[in-house]
Amino acid sequence: MTTYGSFPGSRPRRLRTTPAMRRMVAETRVHPSDLILPAFVREGISEPVPISAMPGVVQHTRDTLRKAAVEAVEAGVAGIMLFGVPLEEKKDAVGTPGTDPDGILQVAIRDVRSEVGDDLIVMSDVCLDETTDHGHCGVLDAQGRVDNDATLERYAEMAQVQADAGAHVLGPSGMMDGQVGVIRDALDQTGHEDVAILAYTAKYSSAFYGPFREAVGSSLKGDRKTYQQDPANLRESMRELALDLEEGADMVMVKPAGPYLDVLAKVAQSVDVPVAAYQISGEYAMVEAAAEKGWIDRDKAIHETLTGIKRAGASMILTYWAVEAARAL
Repeated sequence: MTTYGSFPGSRPRRLRTTPAMRRMVAETRVHPSDLILPAFVREGISEPVPISAMPGVVQHTRDTLRKAAVEAVEAGVAGIMLFGVPLEEKKDAVGTPGTDPDGILQVAIRDVRSEVGDDLIVMSDVCLDETTDHGHCGVLDAQGRVDNDATLERYAEMAQVQADAGAHVLGPSGMMDGQVGVIRDALDQTGHEDVAILAYTAKYSSAFYGPFREAVGSSLKGDRKTYQQDPANLRESMRELALDLEEGADMVMVKPAGPYLDVLAKVAQSVDVPVAAYQISGEYAMVEAAAEKGWIDRDKAIHETLTGIKRAGASMILTYWAVEAARAL
């Protein structure tokens, strides 16, 4: 005799019985076209330079960057975010290499566009930290503080030369007040109405940036707490979000990704524009280091972190694993 209503009456495990079943009912899927590859190109080197804190990531030469862009296209990755590392002796107080049409970042943009055309979305970093001798994201005043409005003038110039070089998307990452509006005006006034802006809307002052400083050869002394956001704050992110959208942002970003999934989810629920999350250098380094020790399964951990970011609401993920993950997917 069959007994109905026996405990447990509901058995969710039925939908977990086999890999095929789990794939069929999966609520979140990461696709190669969700991924963006951050890449560093360094002036004056003839061979790629490994980044010690980020195993598998290098500072590219111009030639190896072109190859990396082709690999990204072949893997189905959506875009590449470029960061330029100029010669140390070219850095100065106002970040001149950032507005020099022949600065390394502008040259790299042209290189990648000539190599892959429109098959890969070419994004570029609008920030002065890689090009200043003091390492801050802006121009300093007489007291050594970052001068917000003087920095905006430099960002406007950077936006123009990056757009002239062929960037599809500009990523202002300095967290200056008004940066999106100034860049939008600069682009529109110079015939670059089609160049999009990916706003670094919630960029937190994070301990997880450490390896990135090596990657870009940062000259920073001190910290960036007067312009990057306090990790304790969420409502502040929503205010930044409203301002960026009002100023003309086409897409918005939360950075870092993993420690701020709650912020990412809140932002994603609040907007009707694409939302990006940047899985930063420290997040990458932790997984790689733990995997090297044999403490975690590397491949599974990579996929799990990306899935978590996508589940929280990201439509795009910047990750140093972009090409590897895309191939695995």
